[in-house]
Formats: sequence, structure tokens, C-alpha cells
Amino acid sequence: MAAKASNDTASAEAEAVSKSIISNFRETIKDPFFWSKWLVVVAFLLVVLVFGALSPEAFLTTYNLNNILVASAIPAIIVVGQTFTVATAGIDLSVSSIMTFGAVCFGLTFTNGWPLYQCMIFSTLAGLLCGILNGLIIAKRQINDFIVTLGMLSVAAGAALVLSDGKPRQIIDERLANVAINEFAHIPYLMFIAFTIVLIAHFALFHTRFGTHLLAVGGDPDAARAMGISIVKIKVLVYAISGSLAGFAAVLAISRIGAAEPAANTSILLNSVAAVVLGGVSLFGGRATILGPFVATLLLQALSNGLTILGVASYYQYIAVGVVVIISASLVRTTNK
Repeated sequence: MAAKASNDTASAEAEAVSKSIISNFRETIKDPFFWSKWLVVVAFLLVVLVFGALSPEAFLTTYNLNNILVASAIPAIIVVGQTFTVATAGIDLSVSSIMTFGAVCFGLTFTNGWPLYQCMIFSTLAGLLCGILNGLIIAKRQINDFIVTLGMLSVAAGAALVLSDGKPRQIIDERLANVAINEFAHIPYLMFIAFTIVLIAHFALFHTRFGTHLLAVGGDPDAARAMGISIVKIKVLVYAISGSLAGFAAVLAISRIGAAEPAANTSILLNSVAAVVLGGVSLFGGRATILGPFVATLLLQALSNGLTILGVASYYQYIAVGVVVIISASLVRTTNK
């Protein structure tokens, strides 16, 4: 009798625990904040599973997965800078043109005989200069970031065309090419570089005074100002980071294609905004993550890669990315109500 009573008690406790777990799970999946944080991970796994099931012989190969990583590296670096600007309730629409401007600056210096490392520094500094100008105009003149960076988009694109005379410059350098094609432990060097930048950015955002001040400025500028935080300094820094990363990304883009192209790649801008929003960064500022947008970058590249393998025209891929941006923005809006 005692044993039976003990078994009944254990069964009742197990049933209660089971019901509690199910109840908590239901409440969790109904919580919009949960989805704003984990949607990108769920979506990424879903994309991999779907395309892996539809075309396992092509999508799930080591060669193709490496292609996705290589294709994600440069956008991931751009996304880090975009994350910082959006975290302050801003946005940088000029990243694609700044990247192009940096590439042209690299091409000019390289073809004039500068050492490789100096060309890399010059490209990064060109992006840094554009970013600082963005930040100073936005913060000092208090002009809307959308307008300022839209203007810089045009200025940088035009400057790239003027300096290059609208012609690409071929860049032949074995050291630079090796960065794009070599791997370590089956992981492309480009992804190692991108992930290193992601980790540094994550540490800066969540474990430094700069990160704390950045989120404070994005969350409530008036309160941040009352605490003695320099709004101008933070704004200039985040746009400087965005610009310098775009300039550095230009070097990696050149390593892939072997040329400094004067034409801006507008998909870089769209994908950076899509990844930031999908990754759980609030468009209203004050709430951000670095790893979320990084995973979102992988998601967008996997989506594009999978659609290409299935023979879907690139035009429809733009539609898919646009739909992702709209849905993600709607989710962020819901979680902020």
C-alpha cells in the first residue's frame, strides 16, 4: 500500500511538472518579446532545414556551406556598424557608397605603388572620414540622420565615380587573394575576420562604458544628457565606426573580386538594415544585440543561396528580403507598444 501511494504521488508530481512545462512553453511562444529575440535563430534553422530537404545534394555540401560563410563575411562587418547606429535610434544609409568610395581609394593608392598595408589603412581612413562627417552633421547641426546619410550616400558614390573616372581598377596581389580563398579548419579566413569583429563589437557594446552610454543615448537622450553623457561624442563615434568598417569591408570585397569597382552595391545597404531589424535591434534605439544581426546575415545569405540553387530568379530574392524587413519591423513595433 505504501509503495502504491508513493508511486501515485510520484505520478501526480510528474504530471504537474509536465503541465507546468507545457503551460510555460505556451506562454513563452505567445510572448512577442521572445520572438523578437529568438525569431532570427528559429528562422535560420528553418531555412537550413527547408533548403536542406529540397536540395540536400547541393545545399548541404561543405563547398556550398563555405560559400554561404564567405558571402556572409563582408555583409556581417557592415551590419556591425549599422547595429551601432540603429542602437542610438539612427540609421546609416550611406554604408554601401562609403564602401565603394573606400574601394576606389584603395585602387588609386595600390595602382600608384603604395604598399598593401598602406592601401588598406587609406581605405579604412576614407570610410572613417565619411563616418565622422555623418556624425558631426547629425549631432552638431541636429539634422535628421536619414537626410544626412542619404546625402552622404550620393556624395560618396559621386566621389567614387569622379576619382575612378567610372572605371574599375584591377587589383592583383597574391596576399590579398589568399585572404579570400584560404581556409583554416574548413572555415574561410574572411569569416574568421568577420567573427572577430563581431566578438569585439559584442564586448564593446555590453562590457564597456562606451556601450552603456550608447544604449543610454538610444533609449532616452534627455536622461542620458542629464547623466552627463555626451550625445555628440556618442553619435560621432557610432557613425565613425560604421564608416571605418565600411572602408575596411571594401578591402575584403576587393580580395574577393580582384578589382576596385566604382559602382555602389545597393543590396549591401538593404541587407544591413534587414539583418539589424531581424536580429532583434530596436529601430527606436536603446535595445541592441550583435550576435542577432550576425545570425540574421547568415540567414539572408542562406535564403539567397537556397533560392539560387532552386533556380529562383534574383528578382524574387529582392522581394523575399523586402518582406523580411517589413515583417521584422512590424514585430519590433509590436514589442515596443
